[in-house]
Amino acid sequence: MATSYDLIIRGGDVYTTDGPRRVDIGVRGGRTVAIGDLATASAGAVVDAAGLMVLPGVIDTQVHFREPGLEHKEDLESGTRGAVLGGVTAVFEMPNTKPSTLNADDLAEKLRRGKGRAWCDYAFYMGGSAENVDHLAELERLPGCCGVKVFMGASTGTLLVPDDATLDRILARGNRRVAVHCEDEDRMNERKALANVPNPTPHLHPVIRDEESALRATRRLIRLARKHGRRVHVLHVTTEEEMAFLADHKDVASVEATPQHLTLAAPDCYDRLGTFAQMNPPIRDVRHREGLWRAVRDGIVDVIGSDHAPHTREEKSKPYPEAPSGMPGVQTLLPLLLDHMAAGRLSLARLVDLTSGGAQRIFGLARKGRVAVGYDADFTLVDLKARREITDSWMATKSGWTPYAGMTVTGWPKATVIRGRVVMRDDELVGPPMGEPLRFMDTLTGEG
Repeated sequence: MATSYDLIIRGGDVYTTDGPRRVDIGVRGGRTVAIGDLATASAGAVVDAAGLMVLPGVIDTQVHFREPGLEHKEDLESGTRGAVLGGVTAVFEMPNTKPSTLNADDLAEKLRRGKGRAWCDYAFYMGGSAENVDHLAELERLPGCCGVKVFMGASTGTLLVPDDATLDRILARGNRRVAVHCEDEDRMNERKALANVPNPTPHLHPVIRDEESALRATRRLIRLARKHGRRVHVLHVTTEEEMAFLADHKDVASVEATPQHLTLAAPDCYDRLGTFAQMNPPIRDVRHREGLWRAVRDGIVDVIGSDHAPHTREEKSKPYPEAPSGMPGVQTLLPLLLDHMAAGRLSLARLVDLTSGGAQRIFGLARKGRVAVGYDADFTLVDLKARREITDSWMATKSGWTPYAGMTVTGWPKATVIRGRVVMRDDELVGPPMGEPLRFMDTLTGEG
């Protein structure tokens, strides 16, 4: 009698723990249960993956989906819709919403909003601040929470932690890896006067938020992390000097880079895009971009996160420095990296580790991050040879734009599979939304 599965992905080049192999994948109950020749097996559904590379489901560990409070820019439905259209199967969402995510009720409200509306799996960061520092050890372990996020610079309200005393208290409480935005608020405030010139342009952005502001904050973070023996995750690193510094501290610090800092460079991006290229930390010059690529090749960078941070066209069209910082990115994360791979800037193995394996390893995701028996059946099917133009009309984000509009890339996501269900195929959604909260190995209690 032939073996039966819920889903078979047949005939693709599957990126397994042994590297790419021409094998079939059998899925049952939302998990991978067989990898091999399943030609004689039957299934409720079959995906023909001939000519495609089947990757572990892509995980984006830094997105801002703006809900609650800022839904005119984005919400959990539109943000996760963009994610699956771009081949992303899971996201970590940031706490700087309105209200900020600071307590158990705030987290519960986000989880409530995600149920039945999120297209991909999700978890939410708890914001770390002076307001909730005494409760972070309990808050970080709540179901659906991926950890604590700290803004050392460039935030709003009580989420800003510019001083070492509060940061010290945060790092002293809890055990999870703390994700940190490293820019020195005092130095940036001192340099704001540099924008007091006639007709300032965003070319000033990396001058005001200079390399020293980033490096100074990163050094402060690592000093306190060592004091408390606390693991930290340094977000969106932008400078060659930070990468060299962090290479000596990999025992306590993991490192994120973003596609935009690996793709764009000043002054060209500000010449072409103006404030639409403005983000925090800033896009810097080619020297720093090359430094980031060296860090990718040397293994210093652990994950690529999109830092998806959309604003409306109207908001972004304001003059500098009034325009808000941030740009959409979750939907274009994988196409950009596939294009960089096609250009020889990174290997397939490195791409996979940066977009799935690294996130699982750093944050302890349960049953995610690899194509293996017993793991969730999360897959991103890509055509490595497809040439496509990125367009504003393809973007699902409510902001309706991308800084990469008009760019032709080599490599494209063709299907997104989450826990054995196809949710995107050939740029079309397959609904309804079925995202669930992510689970973490250090908080599992009695789960099968």
